[in-house]
Amino acid sequence: MSDLLKNIIRFTLFILIQVFVLFQVKPLHQFIVPYLYFLYILWLPFNTPRLALTFTGFVFGLTLDYFTKTPGLHAAACTLIAYVRPFLVSVLISQEGADQNYRSPSVTSMGLAPYATYVVILTLLHHTYLVFLEWMQFGSFWYFMGKVLGTTGVSLLLILVTEILFYRKQRFKTNTA
Repeated sequence: MSDLLKNIIRFTLFILIQVFVLFQVKPLHQFIVPYLYFLYILWLPFNTPRLALTFTGFVFGLTLDYFTKTPGLHAAACTLIAYVRPFLVSVLISQEGADQNYRSPSVTSMGLAPYATYVVILTLLHHTYLVFLEWMQFGSFWYFMGKVLGTTGVSLLLILVTEILFYRKQRFKTNTA
């Protein structure tokens, strides 16, 4: 299956799961909202150009905003993590060159510690920006931090379950045809 077709299917599935499953779950104590949709951006191939990655993040977030009737909240957060992602990948795996030897980020291609760092940093960045945009005030700093950390914790748990259930087998690229 080609990468383009695989990513179109993932795009559709992540949007549908977020809208029709995870958004139907009532927020825990009106505090924690489970988000999994941004994992699509984290799973995009290493060789995606930065401009295409940023545009894809924007369109992906805008698609979710269409379903949730939010004015660009998810588009802004997805665009941010899509823009930051190449910088983070280059910092985490610059010596090993996994981006040259594998197609997309995973535990197999990056190693457990760099991949976990990659996922945690981008999840925390996404949720901090999203909660800040939907809140747009600093009435209670502890409430803000609690909501960010609670939502991040639940999302990381969902990502872990997704990674375990849908193990992505990575093939090592060689120089031979």
